[in-house]
Amino acid sequence: MLDYGLLAALAAVVRTGSFERAADQLNITPSAVSQRIKLLEERIGAILVVRGQPCTATEAGQRLCQHVELVALLESSLRQNLPGFQPEGRPVTLRIAVNADSLATWFVPAMAETSGFLFDLVVDDQDHSAEWLRRGEVVAAVTSHGKPVQGCDSYPLGTLRYLATASPSFVGRWLPDGLNEHSAAHAPCLVFNRKDRLQALWLRRALGADVTPPVHWLPSSQAFVDAALAGLGWGMNPESMVQEHIRAGRLVALEPSDPLEVPLFWQQSRIVGPLLGDLTRAVVATARTMLSPMPP
Repeated sequence: MLDYGLLAALAAVVRTGSFERAADQLNITPSAVSQRIKLLEERIGAILVVRGQPCTATEAGQRLCQHVELVALLESSLRQNLPGFQPEGRPVTLRIAVNADSLATWFVPAMAETSGFLFDLVVDDQDHSAEWLRRGEVVAAVTSHGKPVQGCDSYPLGTLRYLATASPSFVGRWLPDGLNEHSAAHAPCLVFNRKDRLQALWLRRALGADVTPPVHWLPSSQAFVDAALAGLGWGMNPESMVQEHIRAGRLVALEPSDPLEVPLFWQQSRIVGPLLGDLTRAVVATARTMLSPMPP
């Protein structure tokens, strides 16, 4: 039988990244937290926490953290359906994977429509966020994959529209004769991280060929817009983040100006589906208001 007092200490250390902050959260001393982790490791027979700045979980520790978080979610569901059942503790934390551009444009309003939860967001590319669900490390994800992950339900949200944008001065310097294979191979491009394929997809569609431009790596949705405004490079920006700049002439859409549309889906674990009902309804409603409709 697992000791959930010891598991709570493990989850607090991993969630906060330190024994001191975990102690503050649990209202005990750091020494007591350390003793609980040591006792749990002795009972499990494996190292569970890698001490450092921050402290991180080993694979075994991560599996135990997932278990205790799932138990907390199930207890919260019981609290909703059994008024006499009132477990003590902090609000339940929902760990969710979401892509950065959704977080920058529409996901926060959806979060604000719900109450009673704390959020622990994992930011990853929409083409990879479903992997967090497959590994059991999150309970829900915004993903570009519509096929449900095993044990999950999938809901279509809409499409996030991207425009290839740059400043007028950048276009004048790097693309004076328009976009072609030669100019695209020399004009600096903005890329979020090594998983970001949007610029490459748009270039292939626009030119009918694979082109490798010089790259600025900028892992921030707002930095993408700021860098385009500053003339550092061109990049694929969510239409909602740049449309005012385009109207004001601070940015221009590169030709061809057809948007690149990325379909998004909300996938959630069926185990905690009833508990996430309000959040799922908020996510679907907000997305369908703020995103473009799915193509027929």
